[in-house]
Amino acid sequence: MPQDRPTLPPVRLNSDAQLARDALATPLLARAVRLARWAGPRTRVGVGGELPDEQLPAAAEALGLDAGDEEDLACASEAWRVAVDTGLVDVEDPADDSDTGSAVAGANLALVTGGSPQDVLGLWLDALDVVFADAIAPVLDDISAVVGDDGEIDLEALDWDPEREAVFLEGVLGNLYLLTVSDRAVEEESVPLPVLAASMIVPEDMGEPTDDVLEQVSEAMMRLDDQFRVLEPVGLVRYRPVDEALMAEEGTAEGPGPLVDDEDVARYGMVRLTPLGLYGVRARLLEAGVEAPAVGDLADKGADVLLDGLARYPELAARAETEQWLARRDAADAARELLTAARGDDPGAPLRRLHCQQALTLVGRHAEPAVRDVLDDPRLGGLARVWLAEHGASDVPAPPESMIFWLAIDTIAAQLAAGGEAAELQDLVEELVGRHTGFFDAAWRVEHPATADVLEAMGRLHRDKATAKEARKAAFKSRSAQ
Repeated sequence: MPQDRPTLPPVRLNSDAQLARDALATPLLARAVRLARWAGPRTRVGVGGELPDEQLPAAAEALGLDAGDEEDLACASEAWRVAVDTGLVDVEDPADDSDTGSAVAGANLALVTGGSPQDVLGLWLDALDVVFADAIAPVLDDISAVVGDDGEIDLEALDWDPEREAVFLEGVLGNLYLLTVSDRAVEEESVPLPVLAASMIVPEDMGEPTDDVLEQVSEAMMRLDDQFRVLEPVGLVRYRPVDEALMAEEGTAEGPGPLVDDEDVARYGMVRLTPLGLYGVRARLLEAGVEAPAVGDLADKGADVLLDGLARYPELAARAETEQWLARRDAADAARELLTAARGDDPGAPLRRLHCQQALTLVGRHAEPAVRDVLDDPRLGGLARVWLAEHGASDVPAPPESMIFWLAIDTIAAQLAAGGEAAELQDLVEELVGRHTGFFDAAWRVEHPATADVLEAMGRLHRDKATAKEARKAAFKSRSAQ
């Protein structure tokens, strides 16, 4: 009975304004902005828009870096390239009689202070594209080994497939995103690098990984270590690199080691997506055609879309989505809209009613008039009585017996559709059966589309064999009567 769920649960994102502030505070984009403001009439560029070697020291000094340090010069060069590729800087190619062109502040620089949060995030996503391309680029220890006689890089000698590298890194980021949105703890905790590498290498049905697979995981870890170091300055991840001493230890060991040493897991590298990183990976997923919902997507939709959509949401995300939906509406009107949307006999109706009841709890006492209006409704009357009783209302009429059993079937159908924990479902089933003498004699007669399916499930779930057999007999009677 559980409905198909999307691949990715909804993500809870910070506001665009906060994300834009985070984007401008990232080291790489902040440096790119500073260099865009530094660029002027004396700034010269090469054919590809890059700063020539003689201008890099001045660019490094403009960033407060050491003009004599090779790593700092590389940082300045990268920041300049990001500034050019994001439109923060406009470059003019060299004239025919010159080796260098010019550069001035670009039109997009005005967006940093005068644009909307979405404009700023657009700049950051462009910067992320630049850095992603850097991350999948080959690492050249000896560039002379891959330069052909014509002076060009021999791509075949590189043994590098850019599409394959991009797919692998996108997959790793997708897995990290899934871990983050699926497990609330991961939002605050880092994921061991071996876990990410293994998620891409080790087949799901493999028991103990072979030496060959372990070797592949180790190689992937080292590649990811390089890539996350590149991705951290753009604010996509928080990263603790692999311990260099550990790499030396692994180099002297015979054969591949275990996937991870539980005693000191952090030495193998730890990574987590930042709030800005969640936004960035989700944007890339959406661009690739992946369904990646965010909390708030349903806030401007009708109650029917909300209640159907919540079927795909984990508990905390469902509550946050409902709160945003309610915040846009008058409480009494929202209650009536929710109850109207909860009607129906289709397979998704029981779960809609469950989410309706939970949403009405958030509405509070303002929902009472609308709830009382449906006391005589055969589909909503039981839900209404439960809600009124939970809120201490007076003058709640007793339900007819038929409504009691209909509500019991509907409640279990909703929990089955929600894919609840087996132990919790067992407790619910046993509580309902124990509360009513002759439960199954009455239950199989309930005119609910899910009666037979629910009784069959009760037969599987009830711990008492005799009672479980009664449930299966009742299910058979229900099907025979249809």
